[in-house]
Amino acid sequence: MRVLSLRRWRRLLALGGGLLACAGLLALASASRLGAGGVLTVDAADREAYSRIVWAAVPPEAQGSVAQGRGLVRQTWVVSPSLDPGIAGLGPTCNRPACTACHARNGGGAPPDSAAEPMRSLLVRLSVPGQDAHGGPRSEPRYGDQLNEQGVPGVPGEGEAVLQWAPVPVTLADGTVITLRRPHLSFQHLAFGPMAAAVQTSVRVAPPMVGLGLLEAVPEADLLALAEAQRRAGQGVAGQPNRVWDAVAGRTVLGRFGWKANQPSVRQQVAGALAGDMGITTPVFPTPNCPPTQTACAAWSADRHPELADGGLDAMTRYLQVLGVPARREADAPRVRRGEALFAQAGCAACHQPVLHTGRFDALPALSDQTIHPYTDLLLHDLGPDLADGRPDYQASGRQWRTPPLWGLGLRAVVDERVGLLHDGRARDPLEAVLWHSGEAAPARAAVVGWSAEDRAALLAFLASL
Repeated sequence: MRVLSLRRWRRLLALGGGLLACAGLLALASASRLGAGGVLTVDAADREAYSRIVWAAVPPEAQGSVAQGRGLVRQTWVVSPSLDPGIAGLGPTCNRPACTACHARNGGGAPPDSAAEPMRSLLVRLSVPGQDAHGGPRSEPRYGDQLNEQGVPGVPGEGEAVLQWAPVPVTLADGTVITLRRPHLSFQHLAFGPMAAAVQTSVRVAPPMVGLGLLEAVPEADLLALAEAQRRAGQGVAGQPNRVWDAVAGRTVLGRFGWKANQPSVRQQVAGALAGDMGITTPVFPTPNCPPTQTACAAWSADRHPELADGGLDAMTRYLQVLGVPARREADAPRVRRGEALFAQAGCAACHQPVLHTGRFDALPALSDQTIHPYTDLLLHDLGPDLADGRPDYQASGRQWRTPPLWGLGLRAVVDERVGLLHDGRARDPLEAVLWHSGEAAPARAAVVGWSAEDRAALLAFLASL
């Protein structure tokens, strides 16, 4: 039996559904608080909670492709040439040999705890002032748009990024002291000389990969309407859409994926990660990432280009589009309900929108017309100087970040015991993440700082239920 969306219930009420319809709407509202991902909601709270494929959402003719995509996401790529060309293509420069090296069990990454530890599940974006031909960031001339630490035999890696931490104590209104950590980035063993004096850097941690298909299915008009509603409300929250280059369509479109909403689709996000993180070419990005000064990189020859054809890229895309979203847990517990009310009262829900609706989605029709609870508006917001990276990305400023979805947040430490929240992973838990907010989120942060320990615990219980 198909569950009606909230919009359809509203239509029934408007047509005079009466008390029975009202009772049904209340029951549906309660159920929808658990069904975070609509048709993609899964009852999972274990270590593999982010890895459940919702096969019911996959047409029979596409199930083989989804299974292939799961294998490609999990496989370790090797350097070309190889006896098995299906797994060859790594390099000529790269950071990691597999998607799961950064996204263990499809989860998010975390930064190193000390300068002696390598950056296993995050990367460093690079640029210099100005824009490229499509309005995106302009690459650093020697090292490109991303530092690649490793190279295949005969090709030097570009260098190493080092993160060090400085303590930042924050005293809450009740006297509780929370010690945050501020990252300091530096580089060592740079193979091609110093970076440009005006280099702009941004550390990015790998985010979880659940619910991507549903976020892609939210109509652009709905997101633009959210931005307009925030502007008209005049409460200091004013989300902005990013406009980015669609390499396949050959035009500028709405961005909705990535920390600055700099990718337009799951497919291009996957192709960008393959190219940037593993050096694997695809029909979307068919040229190896070799800046002009890196002659050994440019001279290196693979068996073929693209190294992953359309069929493989489509398979990875479909797999990520149908990963299930974990259902909420203990959503009706009194402390969780109290925390949910406080979340809204503080203004957190202005950006972390509890409810979105998908529209028509021809790529996977089962994802159409769904009511979902991702806790994001997919818009850019100014989060103040403390979180600013100073690196523009298309229309995103150096202080703006896309609102990250919160669904599945409570299971981050179950999927992987090391948790890194915010764009660079500096926050080790949700409270630390809140305390780093400023800019448009300054009033929400101030509210949390002023709460009692009991109210903060209720907020954290709510976030843990997501």
